[in-house]
Amino acid sequence: MNKYLKNIGIKANKAFVKKIDTKVKNKVLVKYANLINRNKLNIINQNKKDVGLAKKNNLRENLINRLVLNLNKIDEIIKSIKIISKLKDPINLTLSEWKRPNGLKIKKVTVPIGVVGIIYESRPNVTSDVSSLCFKSGSCVILKGGSEAYFSNRILVNLFRKALKAYKIDPNFVQFIDSKNRKLVDILLSKMENYIDIIIPRGGKNLVKKVQKISSVPIIGHLEGICHTYIDKEINLNMAKKIIQNAKLRNTSICGATETILIHEKKLKQFVNPILNKLVNEGCTIFADKKIKKIFKGRCFSAKEKNWSTEYLAAKVSVKSVRSVIDAVNHINKYGTMHTDAIITKNKKIAKYFIKNIKSSIAMHNTSTQFADGGEFGFGGEVGISTNKLPPRGPIGLNQLVSYKYEVFGSGQIRK
Repeated sequence: MNKYLKNIGIKANKAFVKKIDTKVKNKVLVKYANLINRNKLNIINQNKKDVGLAKKNNLRENLINRLVLNLNKIDEIIKSIKIISKLKDPINLTLSEWKRPNGLKIKKVTVPIGVVGIIYESRPNVTSDVSSLCFKSGSCVILKGGSEAYFSNRILVNLFRKALKAYKIDPNFVQFIDSKNRKLVDILLSKMENYIDIIIPRGGKNLVKKVQKISSVPIIGHLEGICHTYIDKEINLNMAKKIIQNAKLRNTSICGATETILIHEKKLKQFVNPILNKLVNEGCTIFADKKIKKIFKGRCFSAKEKNWSTEYLAAKVSVKSVRSVIDAVNHINKYGTMHTDAIITKNKKIAKYFIKNIKSSIAMHNTSTQFADGGEFGFGGEVGISTNKLPPRGPIGLNQLVSYKYEVFGSGQIRK
């Protein structure tokens, strides 16, 4: 197994040596999108194998939802690839330049990261998004998808490699670990630091914890998405109902779904029933604190301490009353995971306080937390969302998948 992975690493580093012209990159991506379009039914058939096995193995419902591919989802994949093909190449851009008093000219210029390793679960669209973004940003990628999406991932990678070969580019720019053996993940994390420059985990809490614990390679990612929406006392109620319904229930299985709703205590009587009834009517389970439980006329359960730090990834939500925006911010900074948090308010001063004081990588005003997505940010897609305090933070798209170096030009200067 060691030899198998090291061989993949050697191939990736060899492929990385050759720099590819922007026009060729874009042609490869368009070719890839067209190949997916021509192979829709084949992709769906391969995906059905994965879904059938997942159901047989009693995979959780939220993971099966992420796994399923249909014509609409494939069209979204194609759209994402085409958007990436039209984005500006992020490599060899001069970020800044200046001249020193001694005559030295210094430039800060973007460069590719190198070889990126991605470990992920369930979602086959990650395969196409990540491959396209890494390739456009000049990096090679090694993909280790979950065994539950094996057939779906394999066909999507093979189509990308076919697009690369069509333009006489080393297909090892994109490689797929063609094995379901879980021990390979341990080796990938602990024995591949000489071959991989960065690891990005995309998956559940257990996967990310494991990566953080044993990786000898630098990592970018997030552990959980405990996202909040705070409802202030000055709101448009209809807008708030619409936002909350979307933030919680549009897709409960994504990391940008709201998991806790905070409501200003002075408006509980006006807001609690209309907002929570809308959720309950659509099958959402409510865990509420004592104040809200007294006021809410629908069915709900008592929230315990553990509810404030729970990522449900299901039609469940915690609801808590707070005294003020300061109280809301303090709660979020204590229980949140620095992913995405939102405020609903008409008061610009209150909104500004919230936006500036929560520690989250994404802070929102009067909109749904489900917009926490690279595609929605105009990045064409994302390789993941980072909650690290060090950059990159938030959705990691094309322009975040680069590093930089300093180019220094002299005319014979020596240091005194």
